[in-house]
Amino acid sequence: MTLESIIRFLNQPFVFGNLTVTPFTVIKGVALFVALLVFTSFIKRLLRNKVLPKAGLDHGVSVAVSTLVGYIVLIVGLLVILPVMIPGFDLSTLSVIIGAVSFGIGFGLRNIADNFVSGLILLIERPIKVGDRIEVEGVYGTVREIRARSTTVSTNDQVDIIVPNSQFISSQVTNASHSGNKVRFRIPVGVHYQSDVYLVKKAMLEAATLCPNVLKDPEASVRFLEFGDSSLNFELWVWTRTLYKRPKTMASEVNFKIWEMFKKYDIEIPYPQQDIYIKELPQKPSE
Repeated sequence: MTLESIIRFLNQPFVFGNLTVTPFTVIKGVALFVALLVFTSFIKRLLRNKVLPKAGLDHGVSVAVSTLVGYIVLIVGLLVILPVMIPGFDLSTLSVIIGAVSFGIGFGLRNIADNFVSGLILLIERPIKVGDRIEVEGVYGTVREIRARSTTVSTNDQVDIIVPNSQFISSQVTNASHSGNKVRFRIPVGVHYQSDVYLVKKAMLEAATLCPNVLKDPEASVRFLEFGDSSLNFELWVWTRTLYKRPKTMASEVNFKIWEMFKKYDIEIPYPQQDIYIKELPQKPSE
């Protein structure tokens, strides 16, 4: 095949209704689209890692803003590339394409569209953001990435769970980090009925002060909850910024210190017990 025949083939027009394309314009459009993707990725990384953090925004907000800007750059870039790829492309053609897409959504792409729109709502309203500690539909973990269709939640076992974005809109979501990374933990403890309740309170507060991951402000506090069946039940309330993603580790650290303080002050943790009284039935008189 000669160079002349290759050039002739590349410039051979193919007509589709009012649109005319050539292999050359298609190749040029694909190359521009790849370049657009690379440029969009670069802009998102630049905003997320350098520009927005210097402006004082936290990581979650930076990710949300950079993702939205990436979508805008991608849409504008496509509107520029399409007339180059398809000569004669205009807004009327775009309306036909949108109509075809809407038809497709009605016949099978509804879930994808729902998740995409939900993803945009998550990025704009930011009920959750990257780095938040959340619970949704029984999934408890840290938001690692918010994409167009789904969100990746990483559990404490380093298992990534893919959650469709629509679940965050239609379901109840618990976000422990929505107002910041300062999270309160409630550590339940039961002690013997013979215990001095004020000494128990003192021991639990001392245990909290010995934990390096417990905040001094707000201060730890103790609540006397109830007179249980076998114990006096208390709760130690502590705050942390460092172990809010690892609740079991935090509870274990505090429990170790509580045990040490209870040993120091001879405070007993009782075993569950029940007292059984056997009542002797009257004997029938002998006949």
